[in-house]
Amino acid sequence: MLSNLLTRAGMRTASAMTAAEGLRVLQEGNFDAVLLDLMLPDEPGLDLLPRLRLFDPNLPVVVITAYSSIESAIEAMRRGAFHYVPKPFKNEEVLHIVHQAVEKRRLLEENLRLKNQLRGLGNLVGASRPMQEVLDLIHRAAPARANILVTGEPGTGKELVARTIHRLSQRHSGPFLSAHTAIASPELVDATLFGYGPAQGGAAEPAGPGLFESAAGGTLFLDEVGTLAPLTQAKLLRVIQEHVIEPPGGREPVPVDVRVIAATRFDLLQEVREGRFREDLFYRLGVIVIQLPPLRQRREDIPMLAHHFLRRFARENGRHVEAFTPRALNAIIQYPWPGNVRELENAVERCVVLSRTDVIDLPLLPEAVRTGGRWTEEDAELPAEGIDFKEVVTEFKKSLIRKALHTSNGVQRRAARLLTLKPTTLNEMIRRLEITPEPDDDAP
Repeated sequence: MLSNLLTRAGMRTASAMTAAEGLRVLQEGNFDAVLLDLMLPDEPGLDLLPRLRLFDPNLPVVVITAYSSIESAIEAMRRGAFHYVPKPFKNEEVLHIVHQAVEKRRLLEENLRLKNQLRGLGNLVGASRPMQEVLDLIHRAAPARANILVTGEPGTGKELVARTIHRLSQRHSGPFLSAHTAIASPELVDATLFGYGPAQGGAAEPAGPGLFESAAGGTLFLDEVGTLAPLTQAKLLRVIQEHVIEPPGGREPVPVDVRVIAATRFDLLQEVREGRFREDLFYRLGVIVIQLPPLRQRREDIPMLAHHFLRRFARENGRHVEAFTPRALNAIIQYPWPGNVRELENAVERCVVLSRTDVIDLPLLPEAVRTGGRWTEEDAELPAEGIDFKEVVTEFKKSLIRKALHTSNGVQRRAARLLTLKPTTLNEMIRRLEITPEPDDDAP
């Protein structure tokens, strides 16, 4: 009766009269759920239940019996049953429960697939809930055609996310090209994206394609899209809407097939409200928005990331460095990491390169990390091997400037006010200390 009921509902079934026959049938096929009677001729169904779970831990088992009792229901659930249905039952009730069991099986297999894929995501490391939500969104968004907006503070790994999405997408065999729009003039950004005319490329150079043409069939990553000039925003909107560009130099319009992944550290909605960013472009770019959490909001990931970088840089530099001492790891966990994962990555690389033993101890960490970002007399004890005074002072200056830039969203005038410096003085220090905007290439 149950087999006929499920078959009419569009399912394929197999039946067994005994526990032994049921195990044999189960081993020969691929099943999404089991309906198990507790009264079998060769052994009790309750005894068979743990063996079914041992055979396949993710296989949902629905127990059906005429011998209904609270005790048997509790025992069936304790032994791993998905659901318990006493006879007599309604057909609709059984169908509903079986559909639930099959859906559970599908979700469990999907979660397993995601976990297996996440093992291959390289530097995208994190077990915290915020990071797991990001990784899940990456996997769901990657196969789609929609444009994606990745937001987050500098150093959180926006370009790495874009590269991962490209690798998991149907465009993975096409090119992945990137444009960092915050470090070039509007004219150069336009030429880079939409193509060079003879005058733009130089008197001796012919007109040439831009990144939109070169990325055909692939993905184009636009970093710091919030800094685009108004005219460039208008051109970008037209390309996204019409999938065609009009190259300079009198060339014919060119169709383009490119997925755009944009990134920004700014609150683009606020930029829209203040008239600095086009609202229509914002919604075209942000069909899917992935918000990357700063490292301070996922502190439980810091030890995992630190050891990940330790193994990576030890391998790359041919060094036998295996671990952090407890006090070094504690300092790493307590530090606020204003530069996010990129700053942690750089700190660990420095430690690996300078280490003379197989463990990294507190004195090897950058001064800002050792002191939690503050220099105190108590923490100013000199290690036995001494220190490079000039390097320590330089690192401390860099840390303060990075924190000020982070707090002010990269606006140097505001950062100078926080540090009680003249803007020109801060600009000179940034140039001299080589504190420049960097792409998120390798930041997890």
